[in-house]
Amino acid sequence: MLYLVATPIGNLKDISLRALEVLKSVDEIACEDTRHSLTLLKAYDISKPLFSYHKFNERESGQKLIEKLKSGKNIALITDAGMPVVSDPGNILVNMLIENDLEYTVIPGACAFVSALALSGMDASKFCFLGFLPQKQGERVEFLQKYKDLQATLIFYSAPHDVVKDVQTLFSVLGERQAVAVKEITKLHERVERFNLKDGYPSEPKGEYVILVEGASPQEKNKDLTDYELIQKYINEGLDKKSALKKVAKERDIPKSELYKLTI
Repeated sequence: MLYLVATPIGNLKDISLRALEVLKSVDEIACEDTRHSLTLLKAYDISKPLFSYHKFNERESGQKLIEKLKSGKNIALITDAGMPVVSDPGNILVNMLIENDLEYTVIPGACAFVSALALSGMDASKFCFLGFLPQKQGERVEFLQKYKDLQATLIFYSAPHDVVKDVQTLFSVLGERQAVAVKEITKLHERVERFNLKDGYPSEPKGEYVILVEGASPQEKNKDLTDYELIQKYINEGLDKKSALKKVAKERDIPKSELYKLTI
């Protein structure tokens, strides 16, 4: 069995009893950075053979893990912080396990973007986690264009040296929106900063960040359409005329009677 084990994202006490039980019971532990993981393991008096598994050797090390599992070993996969697979190594390995019909399970725990969403005060009923933005500017813009009309909170990870550039790119593609930056979650200097994208990131970047941006408004999504074109759009999508009128009136905050004239 392979166990995907979530580890603390800052405070070492944010680890489950089940996670500790698994880490103590497995034959080996695959780590993103063995030196980093030793801090956690030593804190809980866990001594196991460690195996390097990171984004630069995922397939090669993954194949070695497959062979170990086939030989009957139980292995835990941990990353430097948080949940394996989620913006961390592990996705390739899970697919290799599926291909080889090998058993695996998850030991849930801390996840930075979920914690940031809870702290942010932004709409948590609908959200889209997008991870780190691509490094090349053209790819960043192209990537964001796909989500600019999404009516849901957008969530990104950002390294300290990328925060200023990331916020500038978000504004250039998404336009003026409210944003929240959450840094150093569960650590001593945990902080939640609220700002507008047009103003840029307001502080000196320090620490690991989660950036949350409000979703597109209905008005923004269809701003290039006239009232009549928007009514026709909703009718073409399957709404009857009455429902289409009601929806457009609500989105654009105008009386239905005014819109009704457009459909006669």
